[in-house]
Amino acid sequence: MRVFVTGASGFVGSAIVQELLGAGHQVLGLARSEESAQALQAAGAEVHRGSLDDLDSLRRGAAGADGVIHTAYNHDFSQYAAAGQTDRQAIEALGESLAGTDRPLIVTSGLAGFNLGRPATEQDNPAASPRQSEAAAMQLAAQGVRAMVVRLAASVHDRGDHGFVPTLIDLARQKGEAAYIGDGLNRWPAVHRLDAARLYRLVLEQGIAGTNYHGVADEGIAMRDLAAVIGRHLNLPVVSKTPEEAADHFGWMARFAGLDLSASSALTQQWLGWHPTHPGLLADLEQGDYFEK
Repeated sequence: MRVFVTGASGFVGSAIVQELLGAGHQVLGLARSEESAQALQAAGAEVHRGSLDDLDSLRRGAAGADGVIHTAYNHDFSQYAAAGQTDRQAIEALGESLAGTDRPLIVTSGLAGFNLGRPATEQDNPAASPRQSEAAAMQLAAQGVRAMVVRLAASVHDRGDHGFVPTLIDLARQKGEAAYIGDGLNRWPAVHRLDAARLYRLVLEQGIAGTNYHGVADEGIAMRDLAAVIGRHLNLPVVSKTPEEAADHFGWMARFAGLDLSASSALTQQWLGWHPTHPGLLADLEQGDYFEK
């Protein structure tokens, strides 16, 4: 297949590109900068110039492909609502080019909309969230587009990660202590990015319209266990913060640090034969790469 990938030079997207190429697919990668274009060419992908804001470029990219994997997203949390609206418009533009063709459109979502006190499943529906990707995909599926959703774990980890866990490590360095909130038993799911990349390929090849798939390997790692590993590697005390103290320590991350986001991928594994094989998050942290400055 010739696959149009947005976010193709990003942390997750670049792994998807390699997974697709390794499986014999061709890749058309969206690039908004010369640096991204060069990275895609070096990886063996074809370059499609454009951006999430350039809806015509998205329509053209999707029109010339056998399927689309959408991973690009603006992760500026100071503009969270605006980012959600941009994402919805991008998904709708991609869907316009795929309507009535049975060509797959895979949209990326997360698990921040779940706080169930139990592992969320693929059949659970999220609470209202500024991130509109899932709702947009399901609306397209109802209109005859073969749209599917990959819900990624809160931590997608590997060397080069610049997400939540590196932020926690940076905060610990700045504050002189590794922290969690309350008893720290709230959990975060995690997945290695190479396992996630393989999941996207399997959804592309086998996925069913209107279905949610979970990119989850570790169903839930207790925040205090995560803080303990960070504290040990940085030789810093590990402390509990009250909800009132959390905002001062965690800043913008306080809204996430206290959530229980555990999730299961049992159905995804059953449906697709996908089984994570790479190290879990705590094992990945123990290798030390995350603590190199």
